Amino acid sequence: MLTTADFLQYAQWSGIATLVFAAIAALAFILKWGIRFRLVGTTGFMLVLTAGLFSLSLVPLSRTAIPGAVKYTLVYDNASTQTVIATSPTVSPDQLEATLLQAASNLYSFGRLGTRGDNQLTIRARTIIHPEPGVSVPLYLGQIKRTLASREDTDMDIEVYLEKFDQLPNSAAS
Repeated sequence: MLTTADFLQYAQWSGIATLVFAAIAALAFILKWGIRFRLVGTTGFMLVLTAGLFSLSLVPLSRTAIPGAVKYTLVYDNASTQTVIATSPTVSPDQLEATLLQAASNLYSFGRLGTRGDNQLTIRARTIIHPEPGVSVPLYLGQIKRTLASREDTDMDIEVYLEKFDQLPNSAAS
C-alpha cells in the first residue's frame, strides 16, 4: 500500500513536470505555436494532479488493525452519528469486541458532524441468520459508541449482547 511519503515524492515529481509544462506553454505563446492552448490545458491538468497528490501526502491512508478482529462490511452510514456493520454469523463475542474497536477507529472522520443532542458515533454490528428456509433475519450482536470530538477516544462504550449469540447457528458464545 502506498504511504504518505510515497505520495509526497510523487507530488514533487508532478510539481516539477507542471513547471516544465508551464514553461513550454509560455514558450508556445511567445512563438505562437498551434498547440499553445492544448499546452495550457495540460498544464492545468498537471496542476490539479499535483494538488491531489500533495493532499494525499497529508492524510494517512492506513487502517487500524486490532488483533482478533474479523472482516466486516459497512452496511449503513448516515455520514453523521449512525453506522451499521455486518459480520459473519460465526463471530465470537471476543472477536466482535475487537471488530467493533477496529470499526470505531476506521470509521472515525473529522468530517462527521454530530447532531445538537448527540456528539457520539454509534456503530452497531449485525449478522444475518436464517431461522427457516427462505427467511432472513438481521440479528444485532453489539454496538460501540465513541466521541466525534477527537480521534483518540479512551472512553468508548462497548456493548456485546451475549444473549443474542445463543441464536446464532453453531452458537459461538464463549
